[in-house]
Amino acid sequence: MHVQEWLETVPAVAVYALVGIVIGLESLGIPLPGEIILVSSALLASQHGDIDPVILGACATAGAIIGDSIGYAIGRKGGRPLLAWLGGKFPRHFSEAHIATAERSFQKWGMWAVFFGRFVALLRIFAGPLAGVLRMPYWKFLTANVLGGILWAGGTTAVIYYVGIVAESWLKRFSWLGLVAAVLIGVTSMLVLRRKAKKTASAAETTPTPVPVGD
Repeated sequence: MHVQEWLETVPAVAVYALVGIVIGLESLGIPLPGEIILVSSALLASQHGDIDPVILGACATAGAIIGDSIGYAIGRKGGRPLLAWLGGKFPRHFSEAHIATAERSFQKWGMWAVFFGRFVALLRIFAGPLAGVLRMPYWKFLTANVLGGILWAGGTTAVIYYVGIVAESWLKRFSWLGLVAAVLIGVTSMLVLRRKAKKTASAAETTPTPVPVGD
């Protein structure tokens, strides 16, 4: 069943809880489709008045920040053996190549890797645990974590919600042309930050001599 069709069958409070939990677990380091759940829920909120977009965005933001913080604590305590264990459990996401790419990003960009990593699926999973493993100072991690969580979760919710509102309104007036225009506006807005984040990750891969994160 399509994600959005399934979400329509559950009460609003369950949608809020699901979004917060899934995004929290993804941010903690478990490969889950947090972005898909968030986008589907925000679009659903634009079509049904039972779901408050503000509460939805707040739950998504809380899940992102709390999940990343727990991941940081686990990574700091577990160290590199934790990454090896995750590689055995989730080889597709925690392969040595993926870990090396994420580590280079962190070593070069530090707290900005946590911030921009929120907009890249791979780094979104790695951010918390890897920052802990590399012993990034917690105040730096927390600052980037909070700002990135608010901008990604809250921003995605707002953009998709208003795209849904505009699309529905335009669809009544201009048929499919209005829908296409509204979707293009929303997609373009979201891709701006995503493109910047990917450039950050790509630049880190070319760094010959990474600088370790200090305490």
